[in-house]
Amino acid sequence: MSILEYNGAAIIAMAGDGCVGIASDRRLGVQLHTVATDFTKVFRMSPKLYVGLGGLATDVQTLHQLLEFRMGLYKLKEEREMSPQVFSHLLSHLLYEKRFGPYFCEPVVAGLDEKGEPFLSGMDLIGAPVTTKDFVVTGTCTGNMYGMCETLYKPDMNPEELFETLAQALLSSVDRDAMSGWGGVVHIITADSVTTRELKGRMD
Repeated sequence: MSILEYNGAAIIAMAGDGCVGIASDRRLGVQLHTVATDFTKVFRMSPKLYVGLGGLATDVQTLHQLLEFRMGLYKLKEEREMSPQVFSHLLSHLLYEKRFGPYFCEPVVAGLDEKGEPFLSGMDLIGAPVTTKDFVVTGTCTGNMYGMCETLYKPDMNPEELFETLAQALLSSVDRDAMSGWGGVVHIITADSVTTRELKGRMD
């Protein structure tokens, strides 16, 4: 078993029409032993920017604290919020500089840029980035999530359609994966608000 699969995760980010969504499961496990069902894997980095960290739970928390620190430094120096593109580059550099002893984390970045356009990116544990216009996934059931997203995704969804698509894709994917699940949380980011809803999933 890969160290990235040790604690289990399932994270999906998806773009809509002037909105973007990011969803994750809530399970924290030690291989097949479930430890907690309220573990946070998606973090708010700024009003219109969220990051999902899938991988080893200890590195998820370490990386989140490091990102909060670097975001704070940027805000003090630049006196503005970091754009999703800049944040994605920062995260990629953070991971790559530790490439010989990497953080066991595969992040997903979701946000709205200065023009209100959706921005999605994902990267591997040494920071090799990929940007997409539709959806990006990470976790222990990526095959399931890619299949569900390719089936359910359609361009230019409104926030309500985006929530429904994300929720169905996440719940259907984790039902076939023993390492992730136990409910979920979905964040929908629009130009003027962020809506967070919790999902009740199968508790087995």
